[in-house]
Amino acid sequence: MHLVSLGDLILDLVVALEGPLVQGDDRPASTLVGAGGQAANVAAWAAALGAEARFVGKRGVDSAGELAAGELSSHGVEVAGPAVGRNGVVVSLVSDGERSMASDRGSATELVPAELEAAWFACDRLHISGYALHTEPVAGAALRAAELARGAGAAVSLDLSAWSLVDDAFRRRVRQCAPDTVFATESEREAFGPLESAWVVKLGAAGVNVGGVRYAALETEVVDPTGAGDAFAAGFLVGGVELGLEAAARCCAKLGSMP
Repeated sequence: MHLVSLGDLILDLVVALEGPLVQGDDRPASTLVGAGGQAANVAAWAAALGAEARFVGKRGVDSAGELAAGELSSHGVEVAGPAVGRNGVVVSLVSDGERSMASDRGSATELVPAELEAAWFACDRLHISGYALHTEPVAGAALRAAELARGAGAAVSLDLSAWSLVDDAFRRRVRQCAPDTVFATESEREAFGPLESAWVVKLGAAGVNVGGVRYAALETEVVDPTGAGDAFAAGFLVGGVELGLEAAARCCAKLGSMP
């Protein structure tokens, strides 16, 4: 299977707190710096699970971009797309099995349709990060990618990404994309409303709901949930719901979003 993902390749700074932050004071923590971003995570997990994988997106030419691209390549993922400007960085604060993120997407939002090459989308599956449909010009590039992939005979999937960013413009772009499969949390699906696609609803520790059938999450030690939904999406697309749940459990049991 050949999977292509489109969206962000960012530098993740994960901070696992040993206690609550105190304003104006210091607290011990464990940290990890590495590649991340929803689309990059899906590609890395797909490669780890045996698929051919390619990431498409715009990344920076700074040290953050070089580090992120190098790590993604080390997972066996082909990195495609222009490198220009400043790379995105996300700070993820992890405490008590939950995470909060502060996101700077850098040059990822500046990808334009003319920068895409049709050969990049000769694949079996194209997976689009919903973040790529939230703003222009990258939204236009995502829609063009869906056209190119379908022209090559590929199925298209989409992750809604964030309920707080769902608005009428986003709904319009998603419907124009017409994904075969949509990944979403319960709050994201509720915020979006009706859509004629196959829904895969991520329920966190409760597992997933696929086509009205509920599957329990696998037992695991939750160290860091960052990227677990992306790992599940990759596993689901490569080998179905059971492989997705296995990948999500593996992801939760360690610090960071990559395999």
